[in-house]
Amino acid sequence: MRDYNFAKRYEALLKADIVSLLTRIHEYKGEQALFIEAKADTLTKLVEIAKIQSAEASNRIEGIYTSDERLKKLVQDKTTPRNRNEQEIAGYRDVLSTIYDSYDYIPPKSAMILQLHRDLYKFSGMSYGGNYKTVDNVIAEVDTQGNKHIRFQPVPAWETPEAVEQLCQAYEEALRTGQMDPLVLIPMFVLDFLCIHPFNDGNGRMSRLLTLLLLYRAGYIVGKYISIEKIIEQSKETYYEALGQSSQGWHENQNDDAPFVRYMLGVIAAAYRDFSTRVQVLATSDLSKPDRIRAIIKGTLGKITKADIMKQCPDISAITVQRTLSELQKSGEILKLSGGRYTAYTWNRERE
Repeated sequence: MRDYNFAKRYEALLKADIVSLLTRIHEYKGEQALFIEAKADTLTKLVEIAKIQSAEASNRIEGIYTSDERLKKLVQDKTTPRNRNEQEIAGYRDVLSTIYDSYDYIPPKSAMILQLHRDLYKFSGMSYGGNYKTVDNVIAEVDTQGNKHIRFQPVPAWETPEAVEQLCQAYEEALRTGQMDPLVLIPMFVLDFLCIHPFNDGNGRMSRLLTLLLLYRAGYIVGKYISIEKIIEQSKETYYEALGQSSQGWHENQNDDAPFVRYMLGVIAAAYRDFSTRVQVLATSDLSKPDRIRAIIKGTLGKITKADIMKQCPDISAITVQRTLSELQKSGEILKLSGGRYTAYTWNRERE
């Protein structure tokens, strides 16, 4: 039987690299708070972009897609879902908005988790929305030969309601002590949630929504401005590897939380770094689009790709970026370092 006592596992996680990540994130949080206070009105664009990227990435991890145009309209609530995929994207959109708007009033309790899951499926009308699993499930993988292997056996269906209750109680008790950093407790909670695998469907998406909820409640609101789900999607092989490592021996309380905690802290730190970069772009928002691109390249030590620029300036079209790169290259202000898929550019500092 799993013991959900966080205190027993916490001390073993305070390794040098994890403590270093915690220190870095705490520093980023302070910097972000100062900027939000001074420039709150300029961050609306980042919020809208993050919502679209989060809805797209979290669903795409689960093989749920739609076109870019339809995705944007769905997230902005300017259209109705046309098929099952779009119904699930719309459900994710609504739960994401609920968490954005009301996280202070959504404690991590079993009843709240069930309500969020119900809303995740409210457009698809699936009967299992808002209900724990009724049959046992497995986490399986298929090898290169097409053979299916069971990677992990979650908690049986009949034990699931009590397991979620125990997990939520253990998490809140750990927080109440004030002795354990929420940044460590949150990945521990998410790992246990994924190992319980409490639903017939939607466990991965719910785990990412709960990650945001717990981070916001702990004061780490970077996910409002930078899509944490997108960072996870971009590193999903590492995500699954860390999850697999940390779930070994979980039922016997012999697992090592460190790989998954380390991975999630890396994701959070990456989100804060992205936020800092976007803030620098916002500081030049009064410039024309070509001048903003020029400023980004000039401010980058080393090389930068077209994709890097578009990531920093999601409001600038690919055509504008390419046209500006061509003009800057013709004028000699930037140098093209390579061609083809991996084309990169650098500021021509010899002209300065």
